[in-house]
Amino acid sequence: MRHLVARRKLNRTKEHRLALRRNMAQNLFEHGQIRTTLTKAKDVRPFVERLITLARKARTGAPAARLAARQRLTSLLGDRAVIPAENREEYGGMSDAARQRVMRSRSGRRYRLGAARGGQKFTAVSIVNHLIQNVASGFEDRPGGYTRVIPLGKVSKGDSAPRAVLQLVGREESPGTVTRPEKTARQRRTERRYAAAAKAGKMSRKRGSADAEAAPAQAPEAGASSEASGGDKA
Repeated sequence: MRHLVARRKLNRTKEHRLALRRNMAQNLFEHGQIRTTLTKAKDVRPFVERLITLARKARTGAPAARLAARQRLTSLLGDRAVIPAENREEYGGMSDAARQRVMRSRSGRRYRLGAARGGQKFTAVSIVNHLIQNVASGFEDRPGGYTRVIPLGKVSKGDSAPRAVLQLVGREESPGTVTRPEKTARQRRTERRYAAAAKAGKMSRKRGSADAEAAPAQAPEAGASSEASGGDKA
């Protein structure tokens, strides 16, 4: 009997399921929104809401509560390094050695605050620090409901699972850029056929109008030739 089992299994083991939720939450905090299946979005949403509540406590609570909340965040979310959004393009063009200098100091300690240190223009920031300082700061006056799930109205290739967007409230894109479904190959072929048929019909109408204009001009010439032939007979 499945008593007291309220969460989704997602066809995964416990370890795999926890790692999936942690990775999706990290990507959501880093990018502001993620695209996934509707089932996964609904499953990870309560986990994300809980993490943001802990981040608010780590930001504005009492000293002991702040430390406990930060430790709990590190335990649940992990503390991997992320690159600030304004520096990702420059980071992508770096060599492996330069990337290592951005991630760690010469002593081997990880950079966690994203400040320019060690002769670098920028350094990495830990995901927990990013959550507390940048994400939770936008929800100080909000008692809950930090995320939203938007169904996309299309399905995944292969298993036909419905797709959705999981967003942080207040950092979302406009609905037109998010909810507009992509055209399928069949729709594109149909549009090309309709365009070709419309073009052919337009060309045929042009040819018909040109023939109609040329017909009256040819009629007087035919009458004049008949009169000339009658005069010759006379």
